[in-house]
Amino acid sequence: SIEKGRTVALVGPSGGGKTTLCHLIPRFYELDAGRITIDGMDIRDMTRYALRKNIGIVAQDVFLFSDTIEGNIGFGASDEQATDSDFVRRMAQIAGADDFIRRMPEGYQTVVGERGVGLSGGQKQRLSLARALADDPAILIMDDTTSAVDMETEAQIQQHLKDLDDRKTIVTIAHRISSVKDCDLILVLDHGRIAERGTHDELIARHGLYEHIYEKQLGQQADNLRQ
Repeated sequence: SIEKGRTVALVGPSGGGKTTLCHLIPRFYELDAGRITIDGMDIRDMTRYALRKNIGIVAQDVFLFSDTIEGNIGFGASDEQATDSDFVRRMAQIAGADDFIRRMPEGYQTVVGERGVGLSGGQKQRLSLARALADDPAILIMDDTTSAVDMETEAQIQQHLKDLDDRKTIVTIAHRISSVKDCDLILVLDHGRIAERGTHDELIARHGLYEHIYEKQLGQQADNLRQ
């Protein structure tokens, strides 16, 4: 159960069901048991258009159009907002993309190739997030959105998103614990089931799977620093 404006994180081993769970919300997969409701209404009683109009998804496989950066970010926005350079830049700032965009040859008017040819993985992820935010969805699903972004930029993005918490319900999938430490609720999925749930501090104190993942990542970070 997720309250409006809250941030929920899904973590756990690969193949645990995190992406599958998120794909059930917009009905990419149909339920064969149980039900999902939004504001008390079963999602199967909504048209897919009405349901998906309120959901923004930033997927692992980022698709960008052969268009300007401004055109890509404003794709899902209203006609007025899509051509409003201040609005587009504000979305890019929230997504941590403004700095690198302004360093591009023609800034926001730089044309990127189809699927973002010429951009790094982290740059594509940030543009995809900015595009989703420009659509102003009530529910934002982020599937490992900052996996290719450095930790400093990731922290900035998380802080910007936190400022939107009271307006958007955010469901985020992450492999890096640093991405989810400040979420309102963290669910640890393992083999298709919720193995643990709680805040970061509560899960660390439980000494279970979440703490094991966290300690392993801290060890890897220490090894990287020593190298």
